[in-house]
Amino acid sequence: MKSLLNLPLIAFCILLPSQFLLAQETTDYTTSAGGSPVAGVIGLLIALLMIVAMWKVFTKAGQPGWASIIPIYNLYIWCKIVGRPAWWIILMLIPFVNIIVGIVLCIDMAKSFGKGVGFGIGLVFLGIIFLPILGFGSAQYQGAAAAEPNQGAVVSQPQQGV
Repeated sequence: MKSLLNLPLIAFCILLPSQFLLAQETTDYTTSAGGSPVAGVIGLLIALLMIVAMWKVFTKAGQPGWASIIPIYNLYIWCKIVGRPAWWIILMLIPFVNIIVGIVLCIDMAKSFGKGVGFGIGLVFLGIIFLPILGFGSAQYQGAAAAEPNQGAVVSQPQQGV
């Protein structure tokens, strides 16, 4: 019975903010002010660069550039550019699976523009550098890399005269 009487006191102590219990002021005025607008401007410039670079990549591949700014539709067009099926969009919505699918799509994007696997890995880890290189550089779209027939398969030639 005694423990039930202490229940309101325990609840009050738990719900009471810790600054009142410690009798200390915990407000840090140096971090509560807004940050410098320079970081926001730099972030917006980087975002604009990435949008324009992706727009250029889409137009090089013969797709509408405006498709690069529509959130889910750009994944569909990206899959279409690299030759992957449209249902890969669903894989991009699954956590952790989307990382692997994104890596594969970046490597396929590099191959679709005549670049190697190393450039695709660059797109994955340093996309802010490699995507503008792909968009503004001299790389030409060579077709969907994933849609190539017999990709990686060994094809035996029929022997003549046997």
